[in-house]
Amino acid sequence: MSNIILKMDSISKSFDGKAILSDFDLEIRRNEFVTLLGPSGCGKSTILRIIGGFVRPDKGRVLFEGKDITALPPEKRNVNTVFQKYSLFPHMNVEENIAFGLKLKKKSPEYIRDKVQYALNLVNLEGYEKRDTLSLSGGQQQRVAIARAIVNEPELLLLDEPLGALDLKLRHGMQRELIKIKQEVGITFLYVTHDQEEALMMSDRIIVMNKGIIQQAGDSKSIYDEPQNAFVADFIGESNIIGALMVKDLLVRIQGVDIPCVDTGFGENVPVDVVIRPEDIEIVPENMGYINGRVMSVIFKGAYYEIKVQSEDFSWQVQSVNPAPVGEMVGMTVLPDNIQIMHKPASEDEEVVKDE
Repeated sequence: MSNIILKMDSISKSFDGKAILSDFDLEIRRNEFVTLLGPSGCGKSTILRIIGGFVRPDKGRVLFEGKDITALPPEKRNVNTVFQKYSLFPHMNVEENIAFGLKLKKKSPEYIRDKVQYALNLVNLEGYEKRDTLSLSGGQQQRVAIARAIVNEPELLLLDEPLGALDLKLRHGMQRELIKIKQEVGITFLYVTHDQEEALMMSDRIIVMNKGIIQQAGDSKSIYDEPQNAFVADFIGESNIIGALMVKDLLVRIQGVDIPCVDTGFGENVPVDVVIRPEDIEIVPENMGYINGRVMSVIFKGAYYEIKVQSEDFSWQVQSVNPAPVGEMVGMTVLPDNIQIMHKPASEDEEVVKDE
């Protein structure tokens, strides 16, 4: 059996004459937790709806376990979708909502009862069977929606920004629940979000998208530590992105200062872009680091201080556990491993990186 559970092959889709996806390719491996991450309008929800059968592509094929399902209606696919709007049936209680799909499949009452109880245990809603769904909190309603999807034992579970309407504490709780469910049930997850922290926390693999094109795909660490273009670097977490000159292998010139790095193969005296994460910059006394600057602002964020340092015409973002007095001149230093070198884009449109 192939490890690829789903494949999108040269998918194109337009709405009102505007291309959303063009010759889009995607493969998802069995038992992966894959997150489509990108800004609104980048095409990620369209991908989910095409896989779920709610939208028909203009061109291309959707293959599920090697079989072409492009023309199949949603109910004929072994796929379930959980949307941000939970779409629970208000005239049904929790148990009836979860059991709805099983009743349509004409399963026995005993089978349905066992499956509903299993799903309730999985989402920590034991004892809520007879509750009116309208009396539940947002987090509880979302758990019911997830239980209703899981109880049908889909091979692939699609989640379209399912936690977007929850407050921060509930969202973090549900993130942990989804990770637990994935580990216990073994379902393949395809998750859509624009929340970078959510994607980094939950995913086996992140697919960063912009304008219908995959910018970068990989695990959380590689996406965060080694962004392949400025869009990814800027979208995933906070970054200092500054133009520089690659003097030679292992040496980059930033604001006129030659600084050791670990990158090679860019050539000599080549303009590049440099990415340095705020947490990787250390503030030191003036003239004790590579670059000097003036502290412009300091904001306490709980676990760290967010510090803005102005150096020439660039404002550096720094995250430090130690504050620095506003107005003071300081130095800044960074380890070679924490300097990420990128090619300059060939045009105003970012260079894109196709999926692995």
